[in-house]
Amino acid sequence: MQDQTSPGALLGELRAQPPLVHCITNFVAMNIAANVLLAAGASPAMVHAEEEAGEFAALAGALTINIGTLSSAWLRGMQAAASAAGQAGKPFVLDPVAHHATGFRRAAVDRLLELGPTVIRGNASEIIALAGGASRGQGVDSRDDVEHAEDAARLLARAHGATIAVTGAVDFVTDGDRAARIEGGSALMPQVTALGCSLTCLIGAFAAIRPGAPFAAAVAALATFAVAGELAASNANGPGSFSWRFLDALAALDAATLDRHARVREA
Repeated sequence: MQDQTSPGALLGELRAQPPLVHCITNFVAMNIAANVLLAAGASPAMVHAEEEAGEFAALAGALTINIGTLSSAWLRGMQAAASAAGQAGKPFVLDPVAHHATGFRRAAVDRLLELGPTVIRGNASEIIALAGGASRGQGVDSRDDVEHAEDAARLLARAHGATIAVTGAVDFVTDGDRAARIEGGSALMPQVTALGCSLTCLIGAFAAIRPGAPFAAAVAALATFAVAGELAASNANGPGSFSWRFLDALAALDAATLDRHARVREA
């Protein structure tokens, strides 16, 4: 019998009842993030206007916020959406892209953190800096290894009552008590723009079907991405062919294949 908390079980649930995921993401990521959610079986909605973001967030199964191409108007929409999601009891996933780069970004993330994200996903440099440490990050690029961010992730999880997902060569997820590492993926993944942003949206999709289990949802999303990445890389010649092969691999992935190939271990 399949473990009902396994990545495959959650993927099966997602496809049986496709969740509506409200994605406030950046201009670079909108197209690929929407395609990733569709390939996984979810329903994406790219709604960011402050006039409707709050109303829409209350209707969706989950909200994801990515500050990649931030503006004052978008920030107002993000705040309205996060506030509404919290009031409606909907999961909220935050992707604090390059939050340490400028004062505007630091202030924006501080406001969003006050609204209680359910899951925070970032690269190692972003997570280290978010916890108050000194990272080597430059812009959106991580210059730190995931293993160096594990203590920072645990600290953040306990401070904010959130699940923290640190992504890199080997992903790390913790809720402050439990922790897991997820292996897989491909070295070609960082060469395709906005795949990480798309992963944030996919975490939102899994959180929508398991709103009371954000740790399991984050692990399932990361394992799904890792397995699809490995399968796509087996026939890819470079980042261009990998990109479309990744979407195909994700769409073709079934629960049994995911659980057979997923490499998740306690940390």
